[in-house]
Amino acid sequence: MDLAFLVVEWLGKPAWMWLSFLGIVVALLAFDLGVLHRDNREIEVRESLLLSAMYVGLGLAFGGWVWWQLGAELGMNYLTGFVVEKTLALDNVFVIALIFSFFAVPRIYQHRVLFWGILGVIVLRAIMIGLGATLVAEFSWVLYIFAAFLIVTGIKMLVMGDKEPEIGQNPLVRFMRRRFNVTDEHHGQDFFVKKANPQTGRMVWFVTPLFMALVMVEIADVIFAVDSVPAIFAITTDPFIVYTSNIFAILGLRALYFALAAMIHRFQYLKPALAIVLMFIGSKIFVADLLGLEKFPAALSLGVTLSIIAAGILYSLWRTRKPEIAA
Repeated sequence: MDLAFLVVEWLGKPAWMWLSFLGIVVALLAFDLGVLHRDNREIEVRESLLLSAMYVGLGLAFGGWVWWQLGAELGMNYLTGFVVEKTLALDNVFVIALIFSFFAVPRIYQHRVLFWGILGVIVLRAIMIGLGATLVAEFSWVLYIFAAFLIVTGIKMLVMGDKEPEIGQNPLVRFMRRRFNVTDEHHGQDFFVKKANPQTGRMVWFVTPLFMALVMVEIADVIFAVDSVPAIFAITTDPFIVYTSNIFAILGLRALYFALAAMIHRFQYLKPALAIVLMFIGSKIFVADLLGLEKFPAALSLGVTLSIIAAGILYSLWRTRKPEIAA
């Protein structure tokens, strides 16, 4: 059997690297769906934390392999992208919790929505990153647009604060309710159900609130990808590093959701820290040009990013700690 295709380069890296990564992702998804969560059930906080630790460990281990295989600079770029995307995912958890609350999704079926949501994310991110890589390869000045966008986004996040999105007023929710048959109640784990039309009596397909929640989760990821994809391209333009760091950070989002949803209020100062990180990442390109550097040092970028996010987490935990009970 001719295995020469394995060393053929695709998007800057040998095919065997891409196939190895995709094999790991498929194996993790199969293990999650086929072994851990074969049946619908509620995920407790302890299990959520253990699974999250496993996914973070795998993501960091893959980063170690990138460091060993491709060098220290790409390894640090991967870790920086992984940390930034993981932090953005924390903000995404807050929006997902609002979506589940609005559509009254039972906890027993939330994992099902998140699982199919992750599959959609893997495909959508591949498309967006592919388009971004093509644009950057053809027009290098696009990086400056990405950088300026990140600075503006960071400033906007600081100014707007924690303003909650109004799910009920979302144009897509109103469109689906206007154009499709939508049930008022859930029908177990079904996204679609066939029932009698109340006006004609004919059996027709209805969309359930579970499917509407899935659509909104996918749309939420597209919106967050508008921030995260430019952010990772401002860190590195290597498509392999961009995609793998994104996907490894997102893979653990399902597990992380059930732990964070119960204590999201403890991280209320993380968003300003994330806003500062986005502004820092966006400004790196301009700073490197001003200093006459070919690239902003990867080690410094990783150190600053970790420091800002760690400060945001620690300050949040300190400010939201329980007051001591007087004796």
